[in-house]
Amino acid sequence: MTTQQTPLIDGSAASRQERWAWAGYDFANSAFTTIIVTVAYSVYFTRVVAPDHGDAWWGRGYAASMLLAGVLSPVLGAVADATASKRRLLIAMTVICVVPTALLGLVGPGDLAWGLGLFIVANVGYNAALHLYDAFLKELTTADTIGRLSGWGWAFGYIGGLASLALVYPFLAGGMDGEHAARYRLAFPLTAAFFLVMALPTFLWLKERAVPVPFSRSPVTEGVRRVMDTLRRLGRYRTLVRYFVAYFIYNDAVNTVFVFAAIFATQVLQFTPQDLVIFFLIMQLSSAAGAWGVGPVTDRLGAVRAISATLLVMIGVTVWAARVQTDAEFYAIGLVTGAMLGANQASSRALLAHFAPAGRGAEFFGLFSLTSKFAATLGPLLYGEIAAATGSHRAAVLSIGALFLIGLILLQRVDEVEGRREAANA
Repeated sequence: MTTQQTPLIDGSAASRQERWAWAGYDFANSAFTTIIVTVAYSVYFTRVVAPDHGDAWWGRGYAASMLLAGVLSPVLGAVADATASKRRLLIAMTVICVVPTALLGLVGPGDLAWGLGLFIVANVGYNAALHLYDAFLKELTTADTIGRLSGWGWAFGYIGGLASLALVYPFLAGGMDGEHAARYRLAFPLTAAFFLVMALPTFLWLKERAVPVPFSRSPVTEGVRRVMDTLRRLGRYRTLVRYFVAYFIYNDAVNTVFVFAAIFATQVLQFTPQDLVIFFLIMQLSSAAGAWGVGPVTDRLGAVRAISATLLVMIGVTVWAARVQTDAEFYAIGLVTGAMLGANQASSRALLAHFAPAGRGAEFFGLFSLTSKFAATLGPLLYGEIAAATGSHRAAVLSIGALFLIGLILLQRVDEVEGRREAANA
């Protein structure tokens, strides 16, 4: 069966309302990464649920969830492209994230398997939804403004993280010890409710412009076939493959920052829940500014240059973090880190949108997800094991800097103009 060509979709036809609705999903889903992955549940799990070797178990659970999401995403994306069902599957994956997130409110001390299992399912749903959402980007804008729209989405995401943090802060402020634990756990179902409610405009207003491709197999079989066909023809996308390799490394470092930032602050600088909230307020605001500001830079100078600049700065930041001594220094680190990672993520998404062939966006974002999810297993595992073996988070944080450096070197082999040409000729 030959691969059917999908007609180009004119992104300029999308309405302003639809573009805002698309960006609104970033606003909604950031509640999960902010509250569950970064600020509250990760710390609760390592301090209350599994106080013995919690860091290592958290790293393993996070790695397992990313592996599962990585294997699922390309096939799910190919099914979405073939059946023109990106929107329906986006809703389904969101529900798969939201339900176990709400159930985290029932996790108590010693519930290691239950607490980690629920998180793994929720994180798989969250990450599987991401590439379906990202695949709409090229359908909603033009090649000259992809960076701006991607940046707006990321910026709204960080603002959404702040809004969700403001919502649950009264439940986190008293800490998680003793009689305060039950109140602290209420933050988790509230996070789930925030995600679901704020995603409703996306579900209602985002349009499915793709046209189903005729096929005789089951959707899953067709999805697997399309992925295998793409993998056999990866030689046609040499620039994309080079980018995947570089992204594999540097995004691993990005993920590790988000997974272990709160744990580092808690165990190295003895941050309280209130201190963590201040830190992430600073980080979220600077991330929103970085994502918003990098859009025009990406569209004008190119995504590769924008990404390279952020990686160079982050190498220096990790060395600084390894030597940090005061709370004020760590707040400053959060300010710089937020701006750089916000810009990095917005530019990375825009670059892949340029490299993805028309009509196969969900599949290629799925392969991108596969790359990032497999990558996300290395950094957290490496960090967690180094911290466990040495008893030092300062030593572990230097591994993040090494990943940023390797990713920067590999990124210099990516020719953005050639990558666009390969996508256009696919």
